[in-house]
Amino acid sequence: HLHLHLPSLSPTSPQQEKLFIQKLRQCCVLFDFLSDPLSDLKWKEVKRAALSEMVEYITHNRNVITEPIYPEVVHMFAVNMFRTLPPSSNPTGAEFDPEEDEPTLEAAWPHLQLVYEFFLRFLESPDFQPNIAKKYIDQKFVMQLLELFDSEDPRERDFLKTTLHRIYGKFLGLRAYIRKQINNIFYRFIYETEHHNGIAELLEILGSIINGFALPLKEEHKIFLLKVLLPLHKVKSLSVYHPQLAYCVVQFLEKDSTLTEPVVMALLKYWPKTHSPKEVMFLNELEEILDVIEPSEFVKVQEPLFRQLAKCVSSPHFQVAERALYYWNNEYIMSLISDNAAKILPIMFPALYRNSKTHWNKTIHGLIYNALKLFMEMNQKLFDDCTQQFRAEKNKEKAKSKEREEAWIKIENLARIMTLKLFCIMQNRLPSCDITQWTKCNGTICVSAGWPGLKLLTL
Repeated sequence: HLHLHLPSLSPTSPQQEKLFIQKLRQCCVLFDFLSDPLSDLKWKEVKRAALSEMVEYITHNRNVITEPIYPEVVHMFAVNMFRTLPPSSNPTGAEFDPEEDEPTLEAAWPHLQLVYEFFLRFLESPDFQPNIAKKYIDQKFVMQLLELFDSEDPRERDFLKTTLHRIYGKFLGLRAYIRKQINNIFYRFIYETEHHNGIAELLEILGSIINGFALPLKEEHKIFLLKVLLPLHKVKSLSVYHPQLAYCVVQFLEKDSTLTEPVVMALLKYWPKTHSPKEVMFLNELEEILDVIEPSEFVKVQEPLFRQLAKCVSSPHFQVAERALYYWNNEYIMSLISDNAAKILPIMFPALYRNSKTHWNKTIHGLIYNALKLFMEMNQKLFDDCTQQFRAEKNKEKAKSKEREEAWIKIENLARIMTLKLFCIMQNRLPSCDITQWTKCNGTICVSAGWPGLKLLTL
């Protein structure tokens, strides 16, 4: 069909439907762009021109998408798009860094882009009828479309995101199936592979879907949040999709504030132990959550939450400490802290006071001073009480430290005595060992000058 010279499409032509179908079939011919990019240049251009023409045709004309066109469009899309993706360029599963690593781009993109554009215009056309299309855009079609989200080419994933979102909007009967299959992709990603290129795009689609959820939320949607979205925080490649994930989580909390406690507790459970950049991401998300939190929900999580913030303020990684201290620049968070200062200040004060003197970074000193000043202005008496309590605790610590030191000196001295006794036994001289001659000298055990052998055993 490609070698036929077809006339241009015209909405006034009596043969327009037949010609449209011929052009669609003409575009089902595939070309090699990878191993031999210079082959068939003439026919590659013929196909490119036909695709461009069809994009313009269905965009600017009405009543051209007739019933016989539907199977032809879906078939043309499937032939061009549904393919085995090339092996990953990063098979070891190492974390992909968008700023450092170059993705593998699709060689056939000059044609694929136009196929995507045409299919989107088809779905968005005022003439598009989902009742006719559902015979061809079915669960199998959706499954194959979802498999393409693992493409390394970000341009393709962007088109896929828009395409799937349009299908979700047009086909009510496919919505539950689409959500279920996205769930399955996430489950495999979290618990099996930890490698998938399209997580950010799928989360972006879900952000829009969650925004449209009716209230009250269905139980399946709550389970999705708790069992799928929250465990995504523990995957090592979190940085690639974290903004989209945080948006989805916040969308859920805006829909149903009672989910706040399990969400915050899950974040604290997954909190990074040794990955400082990831900690900064968690702090960013936690502030987004606090921006929408209800005061009644805040009191349920304030103690474990601020215990974690106290650890962050004490972090030797200055970006973690800095990000945590920026919370004190947030007016809404400060109003929540002010209302619950009696609980929060005793948790935060030791970390703030200690690091105001010991943290290595001068910027942190300034931010801590600001936080302490705000606490003092908030409740002077409580601040003074916390100061006195902190000093009392420090004095207790010093006393305990001194006790421990003295106990260790006693243990060392006792060990020396036992060593000397053992030496006497080994020399069969125990009766003649005059232990009364052993005296304390500067906190250690000394022996009489008549025992040079024993002198060697003393420190």
